[in-house]
Amino acid sequence: MSTPSPGDKEAAPSPEELRRQVEHTREELGQTVEALAAKADVKAQAKEKAAEIKEQAAEKATLATDQIRDKAAQAAQLVKDKTPDPVLDKAAQAATQVRDAATRAGQLAAEKTPDPVREKAESAAATAKANRTPLLAAAAALVVFLLVRRSRRCR
Repeated sequence: MSTPSPGDKEAAPSPEELRRQVEHTREELGQTVEALAAKADVKAQAKEKAAEIKEQAAEKATLATDQIRDKAAQAAQLVKDKTPDPVLDKAAQAATQVRDAATRAGQLAAEKTPDPVREKAESAAATAKANRTPLLAAAAALVVFLLVRRSRRCR
């Protein structure tokens, strides 16, 4: 700040005006410090970047899944179009027979299974449904392990 020269027509700032200027400067300085602190917070920046990448990956996965479903539907329609009607009828009959036999086998198994075993099976199924992601990850890891092991044996 400069002091007014004797030729200036404006009077010196009042103490209240000086206080307002000081308060305004403090606010600007606080905002600047917050901005610098945000830039210096590497951990927070890494978390934000990870969240962005995770969101992009989810979007790409959704897009890929949709494309795969579309291609599978097109392939199924193509197979259906190229398959003769008598074969489709036989396949539908076979599918119905298999479904009926599976239903009967399931009912028979349910009737013959002792209650404690059935309860344990229901409990295991509920646990598996609740922990689907870790189970899928473990299954994928097992498949990878077996494939690596198999490829090493073939060498």
